[in-house]
Amino acid sequence: MSLKFLVVDDSITMRRIVANSLKGLGYSELLEAGDGKEAMDVLNANRDITFVITDWNMPNVSGLELVKGIRAHATYNKVPILMVTTRGVKEDIMEALAAKVNNYVVKPFTPAILKEKIEQIMASQ
Repeated sequence: MSLKFLVVDDSITMRRIVANSLKGLGYSELLEAGDGKEAMDVLNANRDITFVITDWNMPNVSGLELVKGIRAHATYNKVPILMVTTRGVKEDIMEALAAKVNNYVVKPFTPAILKEKIEQIMASQ
């Protein structure tokens, strides 16, 4: 199955790192957004997105709020979500999992870790 990614992070540099990692793993279809509000606009305009990678800490609409918004939306509630964040304490991870992210990566990460998490999520779909 071909995946189309939405990469959400308020840091342009971080979006580049994730996008370049994905391209290096053979995934060429991706869109970007700078916060959760923009991400929902992109999702609404591109209903063929099949995977979301989001940061947590962003202005306007946080990654956690984005996850809750996606999970509450009838069209996108099954789209896999990988959270990539600096927030590595157990309470934060539990909160993200409670909001129904499919998996969680703490920055900094390697492309190998990103590949492993994406494959774990897709294997469980």
